Amino acid sequence: MGNKIISMMKKDRKDGSKSMRMNRSQRKLLAEEEMLHRRALSMAIRQTQLSQRFDGSMSKRVGSTSTRKQRTLSDPFSNAKQVPDFSLESLTVKKFILVHGEGFGAWCWYKIVASLEESGLSPITVDLTGSGFNMTDTNTVSTLEEYSKPLIEYLENLPEEEKVILVGHSTGGASISYALERFPEKISKAIFLCATMVSDGQRPFDVFSEELGSAERFMKESQFLIYGNGKDKPPTGFMFEKQHMKGLYFNQSPNKDIALAMISMRPVPLGPMMQKVSLTAERYGKGRRFYVQTLDDLALSPDVQEKLVRENSPEGVFKIKGSDHSPFFSKPQSLHKILLEIAQIP
Repeated sequence: MGNKIISMMKKDRKDGSKSMRMNRSQRKLLAEEEMLHRRALSMAIRQTQLSQRFDGSMSKRVGSTSTRKQRTLSDPFSNAKQVPDFSLESLTVKKFILVHGEGFGAWCWYKIVASLEESGLSPITVDLTGSGFNMTDTNTVSTLEEYSKPLIEYLENLPEEEKVILVGHSTGGASISYALERFPEKISKAIFLCATMVSDGQRPFDVFSEELGSAERFMKESQFLIYGNGKDKPPTGFMFEKQHMKGLYFNQSPNKDIALAMISMRPVPLGPMMQKVSLTAERYGKGRRFYVQTLDDLALSPDVQEKLVRENSPEGVFKIKGSDHSPFFSKPQSLHKILLEIAQIP
């Protein structure tokens, strides 16, 4: 009996030591994430202060089957296939360019940037024109070419032998589609993250028509429109109110990331959203495209994402359960694993 009690006490001490080590590890991770969040929050506050001069120009008006064979590469919540071990040496392309969606900026990628850097990769973020720290007045941005200019300039300046992996979130999908048409030789892979993977002749806004109504109706009736050139002129942009943004974009995201977004989101230029994108089979069609679906998304529903995949089939499809329209906030670890897996596909 005495030996049994001593054995149990030893086991308890071991378990307690293991628990303490786990708690220390968890505390370290939480501290690192908190530091990253504070840094992003500080940058966002500065961005808000810089962009306040544009506030006077804003005025609001009140008012699954594929057509061709498809390969599902990974499902992070399924036990059918585990994410393979990551080997940095096996990668020929190690540079990711992360392209934000409507209203967002480079700031939204802060968790993904940290995790990719820890994996030995080189993430690059861009602020599209009128977004994030790019202080261009969104009311002056009328075309997809203007909106995507920072991304295009970066690709133009890449050395001839260098390639990158593009990641486009939401309407950032239109920008990486445009880039793929312009520079197919410089893009190793294009990853559409719950994004507007448009077909030739389609408008980015059309992808959201089931949620927001037709483009024509939105232009006439939406209460979120901005008239930067006066109410007697066509609208120049739009911006959802905070409560609408929270419900559409962040229904599964942590509160502190929602707080970051609420002071960082900027108006969306309307022109690029309403422009029909011209894509050719000879250039865009030769690109390697992958799609990441977010299964708890209220801004771009899983059914709409499935329709995009069906009508413009990518090389592979990934799925993230429990993610809203902002997986870089709600499921950053799952997104990180998926990016690594796509990077390793030969």
